[in-house]
Amino acid sequence: MPEAPEEQWRTYDEFAAGIATYRLPNADLSGRELTVTLDDGKTLALRFEDAETVTCNGVKDPYDAVAVRDDVFFVNLPHTSVEGEALTVVFSTTTHRALAVRSVIGAEDVEGVPRVSQTFWSGTTDAGTPSGEVPGPSRDLIGKRNVYRYSPEHLYEHVYVSSQRYAWQCLEGVQRGHGDMDLSTVWKFQDGLYLFCFREFRIAVASVWLHDLGYALKTTGVFLGLTGDGRSEHSRAGGHIYPLGAVAYPDAQPV
Repeated sequence: MPEAPEEQWRTYDEFAAGIATYRLPNADLSGRELTVTLDDGKTLALRFEDAETVTCNGVKDPYDAVAVRDDVFFVNLPHTSVEGEALTVVFSTTTHRALAVRSVIGAEDVEGVPRVSQTFWSGTTDAGTPSGEVPGPSRDLIGKRNVYRYSPEHLYEHVYVSSQRYAWQCLEGVQRGHGDMDLSTVWKFQDGLYLFCFREFRIAVASVWLHDLGYALKTTGVFLGLTGDGRSEHSRAGGHIYPLGAVAYPDAQPV
């Protein structure tokens, strides 16, 4: 397979096309109501009107949901009420723990800073008494090397190099031959479930993923970014995880 020339760096909408081929099926949360209290005291009052519409704090937006496990849901709100924003919520119906990520496209490019920023919260739901560990930043993925298959045409390698960055390269797809080291954030949600988010420097795009590194070895995610013609766009994603190995640092540790 030929490599993509460096001068043909692909736009977000070009590489994202088809990247949800192996995504887990959507879940219908119609009729469910849930209030998530975040660690800063703010609340998200969610009422799922039907299979595609949710009211969050009185504002209607579309949503898509995936049952990552029987008791864990990955819910994304690709806002139409606010341009260039998305809210992702992960919650457990067993532990009643939750986390939330807000992704926002900045008004303009700033040199050395990703155009899309992200803010993170842990939280609890009103469905029961919280149990288990509180979701939060994790170093568990540092040193791990995985391959991600999102479709027959999308194959990427990730190497988690520190608590702040990861390296990637495209092995198959329109970005073949391209790679970079971008800002990343990893939170542990519960055993085997890790929130992984990245914010790219070269193009205006960020993503939110929930990696199931237990027996399932599946990942579910979303993107928010700017297309080649400058429009904000939301994309769903997902696929299979193939661990390649890991390294352990003997003395000095990455940040």
